[in-house]
Amino acid sequence: MHDKAEGDSAPKKKGKGLLVKLLIGLVLVGAGGGGTFMAVQAGMLGGQAGPAKPAEKDEPRLVRKGEDDPYAPKSETKGGEPALEIEGEGGSEFKTSYFNFTEDFTSNLRNSTALVQISLACSTRRDGRVLIWLKKHELAIRSAVLVVLADTPEEEVLTPEGKQRLAQRLTETINKVLTDTEGFGGVDRVYFKSFLVQ
Repeated sequence: MHDKAEGDSAPKKKGKGLLVKLLIGLVLVGAGGGGTFMAVQAGMLGGQAGPAKPAEKDEPRLVRKGEDDPYAPKSETKGGEPALEIEGEGGSEFKTSYFNFTEDFTSNLRNSTALVQISLACSTRRDGRVLIWLKKHELAIRSAVLVVLADTPEEEVLTPEGKQRLAQRLTETINKVLTDTEGFGGVDRVYFKSFLVQ
């Protein structure tokens, strides 16, 4: 009887050994597959030189004085010759361009019977795309500026400090319109060419 008991335990040991080997094999295959997947993702396999770099955004860039701006609007003199642009050596290292809004802005003021009429311009040190976008979206910008003016109290426009705060809000408003429509603002400052409160 003793011989029979030993014979029965031998197949059980062989079955457990086979199961252990099978599990180890599956673990190794899984680890190898995971490692291969990670290597492909990292660009180490599959012909890539490394992890894919995100593409840089093509946003308007700062233009240094003396540097060519490929997006600069062409300005001509009366004779059809290109206008000569001379920049000073001091001050900012970047070129400044200006945009004049074609019409004045007239609006009522908040909780007042007074009206404000202003003529605006703005500046940018970015390439000419900002000027192109200002012209392209002038209608949307006009609407947003009129909303800001209508929300401005009369006492705000009567002091130099109040006018500076209004100019800052208008700069932010114009940049928001450009960012919403083109993905980038680029306006540095707003200037009052005329400012009349009646």
